[in-house]
Amino acid sequence: MSFHNAAEVLSAEGAMARCIDGFQPRAQQREMAAAVEQAIKDYQTLICEAGTGTGKTFAYLVPALLSGQTVIISTGTKNLQDQLFQKDLPLVREALAVPLQTALLKGRSNYLCLYRLQVTEQEGRLASRELVHQLRQVREWAGRTGSGDITEFMDIGEESPLWPMVTSTVDNCLGSECPSFNDCHVMKARREAAGADVVVINHHLLMADMVLREDGFGELLPSADAYIIDEAHQLPEIATNFFGQNFSGRQLFELSKDTVAEFHSSAADSKELSRAAEKLEYAVRDFRLALGNDSSQRQPWASVRGEQKVAAQLEALQSSLEVLHEQLEAVAERSKGLENCLERCETQLARLALFNGEESADQVYWVDIYSRTFVLCCTPLNVAEPFQKRMQAHKAAWIFASATLAVNGRFDHYADQLGLQAARTALWDSPFDFRSHALLYAPPEMPQPNSPAYVEAVVEAALPVLEASRGRAFLLFTSHRALRQAADLLQGRIDYPMLVQGDYPRNELLRRFREQGNAVLLGTGSFWEGVDVRGEALSCVIIDKLPFASPDDPVLQARADALRARGGNPFMDLQLPQAVIALKQGVGRLIRDVSDRGVMVLCDPRLVSKPYGQVFLNSLPPMLRTRKLELVQRFFVAESRARAGSAGAS
Repeated sequence: MSFHNAAEVLSAEGAMARCIDGFQPRAQQREMAAAVEQAIKDYQTLICEAGTGTGKTFAYLVPALLSGQTVIISTGTKNLQDQLFQKDLPLVREALAVPLQTALLKGRSNYLCLYRLQVTEQEGRLASRELVHQLRQVREWAGRTGSGDITEFMDIGEESPLWPMVTSTVDNCLGSECPSFNDCHVMKARREAAGADVVVINHHLLMADMVLREDGFGELLPSADAYIIDEAHQLPEIATNFFGQNFSGRQLFELSKDTVAEFHSSAADSKELSRAAEKLEYAVRDFRLALGNDSSQRQPWASVRGEQKVAAQLEALQSSLEVLHEQLEAVAERSKGLENCLERCETQLARLALFNGEESADQVYWVDIYSRTFVLCCTPLNVAEPFQKRMQAHKAAWIFASATLAVNGRFDHYADQLGLQAARTALWDSPFDFRSHALLYAPPEMPQPNSPAYVEAVVEAALPVLEASRGRAFLLFTSHRALRQAADLLQGRIDYPMLVQGDYPRNELLRRFREQGNAVLLGTGSFWEGVDVRGEALSCVIIDKLPFASPDDPVLQARADALRARGGNPFMDLQLPQAVIALKQGVGRLIRDVSDRGVMVLCDPRLVSKPYGQVFLNSLPPMLRTRKLELVQRFFVAESRARAGSAGAS
């Protein structure tokens, strides 16, 4: 069967309508498909925003599969990656009846490592009976899995401490000298990807590949004719992390642990090696303690390294690494594993030197402090240059797609971040009827967000709305502290089940929320995007503040200073656009289907009182707006009647 173009496939009489029950043809989807088709054909760069309900996945999959080109599709998360590969891609391939090879490729830590499984079994030093039991389960699964993808083995949760013991990282992989190399699941997945027409990856893997090519160490992914970046709004931050360098407690702990394992198997006579590895662990813990008691924070490295106790423990940490390096040098030739530990020790010493010397003017340096570990980071002030260098390495089309890229109808902010100023741009509004199905409520008389009583005011504004909506709500916060305070204030004051982020894993919270049908869920960052609850279970979203990034963030500070030095306006050019895109993600949780109805509550008074509030409003879907609670109450009464009428008609 032949097709003239992608828009025809997505029409009311097209192949998708014939193959998918209930397929709804949409003008926006056909227009986006035509734009993607043109970009692939002409090797163009396209930035496009497609509002909720456009059906952007089919809008890029259809032209990708029709093109006959090698296409790499990158998604924001592994969950989206799995859905795309296991559900959406097979649907489109079947509808088009095209004989294409497809492949799914993830980072190496997502695949069982047979060598590390064997080492963990031989070492036999697991901390609990539960881990011993899990190890036996993994061994049984290892004998029957074809892919080695750990997401297919659901008996053990993703958070189990066993997984890092039986998967590999870039640091500890032995490569072609691994005894299990011929049976390696990572290499098998890469071979399949190299021979495929369409490869589905995620942004972390895309950036890892870019960095490897930039450093001249080869490549993970096949060269493609087109790259389609879905959930593209996430890419600049991920690129910031990958184009930088970091030195972390986790990497040092893993180096110590792997050295001890190799000591037992290949160098048991070298007691000094074991002692040096243990001393490194102590030095890492002491350095973390020197950074302070706060469980989670980010600080400029220059302000932290000047503290006397931090400087002293940093020197001790370097000394312990040097001692371990000396001991590893003496025995490295005994095994490939010991040789790998030596190379990693050298890498860590080189990375530490970055944070011990003079800071480069074109880099940002900071430290992320967690309850048990730390990460020293440095990254380029501007990632556009290295990103563009990689993009231009060979001729290919690049399509950047998301539901949230434009600010005030323009793409300047996104284009500047990645050096895409010459790209074509396109914006399609959501086909959903926001004017009839959604209401935007800005509660009156709210205090300023920096007021000590602000969270209490948010809760007081939310209570009558939750009563009117009969639960069925998300309360989204910009900080964990505000979330916990609100949870305490709401306790015993609502007649609906309350679910709080942190009490259960995210997927479990969402499962309970959908099943209960009238719950109130309190969440922060991870619930602002990538969450899809359709139907009346979610009929209200309440957002506490406009999601401006913390002005104390060292990366934001450094970029703001650089902008100011060039004559730019850091607030208008950087902070405001980032906050607009983040808010659009949160607002996007409300209306997920053509029949969804709901109220969006934005508590922050700056939305109305500040001139820049209009930029936020202009960037949101065209909802009716009110400051009157009685209109919110009337909306929910009308919504209830509409649903009752719909149920009676059916």
